[in-house]
Amino acid sequence: MAENAPASATRPIGVFDSGIGGLTVVSALRGLLPNESIFYLGDTARVPYGGKSAATVQRYSLEIAAMLLGENAKTVVVACNTASALALPRLEETLPVTVTGVILPGARAAIAKTRSAHIGVIGTRATIDSGAYERALRTLNPEVRVTARACPLLVPLIEEGWIESPITDEIIMQYLGPLLTDGIDTLVLGCTHYPLLRNAIARLLGEKIALVDSAQNCALAVKDLLLRENLGAPEGNAGKLQVALTDPPDAFLRVAREALQLDVGEVQVRAL
Repeated sequence: MAENAPASATRPIGVFDSGIGGLTVVSALRGLLPNESIFYLGDTARVPYGGKSAATVQRYSLEIAAMLLGENAKTVVVACNTASALALPRLEETLPVTVTGVILPGARAAIAKTRSAHIGVIGTRATIDSGAYERALRTLNPEVRVTARACPLLVPLIEEGWIESPITDEIIMQYLGPLLTDGIDTLVLGCTHYPLLRNAIARLLGEKIALVDSAQNCALAVKDLLLRENLGAPEGNAGKLQVALTDPPDAFLRVAREALQLDVGEVQVRAL
């Protein structure tokens, strides 16, 4: 990062999700930007956002983002596909800092990878019903063909820790079989939980299907933003990770921590 970065550059990156799935984005950020401090806030008291109305998701997102600003966040990352789909424009026009969602970075990566311009997208019902990925993909390439599928059972399976399970394999193929039949060559994992299933999905789909991990591509977009805005922490800065939740953690925190090999330290609980 730039040596002449302002003093404010040591402020944390604020990251939020409706729950703990957004720790996949934190893991990608930690790997890519080890000098950066991160404050992660998971709205576990109101998870999931996937079944809520757009107005409710916007209200929750603004409340959680305000809490991140209270932690002196220099930028906000929406590590939730549902909130990115339904609340990003509102956040961008309201917050005094830059905001990065997961959808546009994922769409850009998918357009770069596809060979046949036929892209599959999987996500929660709210994300798929919003059409946000289709809009983003078609803005980048009007000729692209998109096949989208809601996969509501995957998040509960991941949260149970059934990441490598024959049952999970069967359900993945129930969802993805029609996309394969339809002829996709690229698949966007359009939920921040789904990178925890990346190995299983890659094994089941084979090498011919390119996978796009929204968490990794979101982290790359944040890296570019920090460079562009001269907000990157200086080299040698000891990046710290703090995790706070709006309700006490359940067993999924252990699943995520072990799967991502993240040291989350002592988890804070913040009342709404």
